[in-house]
Amino acid sequence: MPIDVERALSAEPSSTPISWGHKDVQLYHLGIGAGVPATSPDELRYTLESRLHVLPSFATVAGGGMGVVGGLSAPGIDVDLTAVLHGAQHVETHRPVPVEGSATQTSSVAAVYDKGKAAVIVLRTEAADEDGPLWTSDAQLFVRGEGGFGGDRGPSSGSNSGSGLPERLPDHETRRGVREEQALLYRLSGDWNPLHADPEFAALAGFDRPILHGLCSYGMVLKAVVDTALDGDVTRVRGYGTRFAGVVFPGETLRVRMWREAGENPGDGGAERDGAGRVLLAVTAVERDDAPVLTDAVVTHS
Repeated sequence: MPIDVERALSAEPSSTPISWGHKDVQLYHLGIGAGVPATSPDELRYTLESRLHVLPSFATVAGGGMGVVGGLSAPGIDVDLTAVLHGAQHVETHRPVPVEGSATQTSSVAAVYDKGKAAVIVLRTEAADEDGPLWTSDAQLFVRGEGGFGGDRGPSSGSNSGSGLPERLPDHETRRGVREEQALLYRLSGDWNPLHADPEFAALAGFDRPILHGLCSYGMVLKAVVDTALDGDVTRVRGYGTRFAGVVFPGETLRVRMWREAGENPGDGGAERDGAGRVLLAVTAVERDDAPVLTDAVVTHS
């Protein structure tokens, strides 16, 4: 079997130095749709270096953005990249991400689950600088055809997949358009997979045109939550996780519905001082009859 579970889990973590500057942050923010309208004070927080703050989802591209693919070269992991799907992503921030910085990024295989027809590899990446931990990122990768080895099935999906959402109307709803060239811009942050740019390659993968990066949708939705439900304050985000339930095509529109939960004070629009809050999310593609895009999506915040 291409995946040697025991070897993968027992391997020593690999460490890599990474660094980033304000240009990397600005490029990432532009890649997830920031800057419209260009002169809005709310958007200048994402695009102008003198006012810049950093969305925590930047952790998925910091230092080049290929940590997920790099993790597939870990000891004990030998799989066909065409059989790999990015199934889920979670980022936990330990403190605000600085606009410029350098850190050591440590990666390891945290778990390998047997889902029958597929294996699920959980890649964990932790970043720390001289002041301590910055973020922890977990990526779940489904590898088709590699299950059935008798291993642990792992946890079931979260409770926020349709029926687990509140039955009441959402507290917020917003739409985010995906520009036609957005995938071309986002890939400059480090994910050069031709699936997101080359029509011929996309056709080989079964799509009639290139698709948007899942992590681009991931960042777009976090920005929508920060702008809509968290008063534009990126430092309130503590964690953000989701499952990737469907593809997005450039030119489509994301519908983002949000439900506040736990610790929220509707009177002032923020979280209680002594507890964290959560925003539950449902994200769909408007033009395809609200086909699911992100499910089990939760932002935890102060």
